Amino acid sequence: MKINYANFVISSPDVSKCPALDKPEYAFIGRSNVGKSSLINMLTGRKKLAKISSTPGKTMLINHFKINDQWYLVDLPGYGFAKRSKTERAKWQKMIHKYILNRPNMLTLFLLVDIRIEPQKIDLDFIEWLGMSNIPFVITFTKSDKLKLNQIETNLKKYKNKLLESWEELPPIVVTSSSTSLGRDEVLNLIEKTNKVF
Repeated sequence: MKINYANFVISSPDVSKCPALDKPEYAFIGRSNVGKSSLINMLTGRKKLAKISSTPGKTMLINHFKINDQWYLVDLPGYGFAKRSKTERAKWQKMIHKYILNRPNMLTLFLLVDIRIEPQKIDLDFIEWLGMSNIPFVITFTKSDKLKLNQIETNLKKYKNKLLESWEELPPIVVTSSSTSLGRDEVLNLIEKTNKVF
């Protein structure tokens, strides 16, 4: 898929304020500082489409970007560590869950995970919740350029083994790098293929 057009549409504080359900959506989510904005910019080929911040927990709204006038890319707030109060974090979680469960046009959720880090309970719990909620998702490993190939393979194996403790079948997995554009074609091809079923 070639991206000719990528434009910011709206930031919504609640799912009820999101655009009409007339186009397929693909949402991106992950722990704070996982490299979400960088990945979105790499996928769309627009350096400043999603704002990159050195402060974790910067995305606090549901951000919609229209791609090629055909589908939406959705940037969801990060979860986990952020310099915010418990009340605010609980509010975000509620908003994220509400969005994921109430957008029938959200065809795939890309769950971003830093490939350098050991499997984290917060991610594993979220993966479990997605499975129980029957949400189609892809585990999208980020920052692979920071590791050697054998380290990537070791960490992937570790993650898969951890998941297989509770999953009979593994969800789809993509390894990406915002610096080298690794995984870009894989993600965009998956979106293109899924768009056809909308």
